[in-house]
Amino acid sequence: MQSDRILWLDLEMTGLSHRDDLILEIGIIVTDWEFNEIATYHGVVKHDPFLLAERIRANGPFWDANPKTRDALIKQSQKGKPLRELEKDLIKFIDKHFDPTKPVLSAGNSVHIDRRFIMEHWPTFDSRLHYRMLDVSAWKVVFNSKYNKQFAKNGSHRALDDIRGSIMELKYYLTKLKE
Repeated sequence: MQSDRILWLDLEMTGLSHRDDLILEIGIIVTDWEFNEIATYHGVVKHDPFLLAERIRANGPFWDANPKTRDALIKQSQKGKPLRELEKDLIKFIDKHFDPTKPVLSAGNSVHIDRRFIMEHWPTFDSRLHYRMLDVSAWKVVFNSKYNKQFAKNGSHRALDDIRGSIMELKYYLTKLKE
């Protein structure tokens, strides 16, 4: 699996149920192992406005606490693409930045949740990803529980911003290894 690049990804969804909830947007940042950005991708999924409103209403407490993000995600959905079309774009993007013959390492915060949605809705994209994932939330658990070190994230709940926050968080933990 040796690769000189990492595929950082983040999905924004209406909730955490990969069967019931909807993917709203996906952000991807390709980095090297020094975490320098090589390329970015941002995709928006188009949804029926009534279905979208229903799923957001079903997860009210979270969305009510983030009205600015909620409204921006709802508004951009009408300019999005269908899931299948977006999956084709994702494949083209990773084929451009990774060796198409090797599985791609994905990374992010609680990236296993995103992978559930990807497996459910984008199986061809999922088939390109390695079974191993670099999950920053595992680092968070260790450093918070064992060393009482915690990284303060901004939590914008927008895909590309959240990825950049995850990269900064991993960098923070790696600097603590040297102390």
